[in-house]
Amino acid sequence: MSAVPRNTAFWIASGFGAGLAPKAPGTVGSLVALLPWLALRELSWLPYLLLVATVFLLGVWSAQKVIDGLGAEDPGLVVIDEWVGLWLALFILPLGWIWVLAGFVVFRAFDILKPWPVGWADRRLKGGLGTMVDDALAGVMAWLCLHAVNWGWSALT
Repeated sequence: MSAVPRNTAFWIASGFGAGLAPKAPGTVGSLVALLPWLALRELSWLPYLLLVATVFLLGVWSAQKVIDGLGAEDPGLVVIDEWVGLWLALFILPLGWIWVLAGFVVFRAFDILKPWPVGWADRRLKGGLGTMVDDALAGVMAWLCLHAVNWGWSALT
């Protein structure tokens, strides 16, 4: 890790240090991502998505800097991708901590298990872009699942 200077790119990519967790940095990064999400959830849909897109682009840049410094693809300390993925999973969900917990669990499952197209992106896309895209896809897939459950639940009640 000494090859990576602790500069702005490092702190962004590591989720402001969350990626330095000695165990399960992706899960820790996702948990830490809930803190800024508490403020983000107050935004209407357009500013929310614009902010997520901005963090995605910052993630591509910062992850690439860390990857270049370490010489390793998708290092564990890069968790800004988990932030974006989780924020996408939690986009306009019903209020309530059960939905937040479900979003967290479903996103982490897609991120870890990497079903298609998450796994495809993980294998094919490299660098900062690849690091960010697979988690963004996991977030979108989690979002689709959660909204399908919500729609199905609403139809039954």
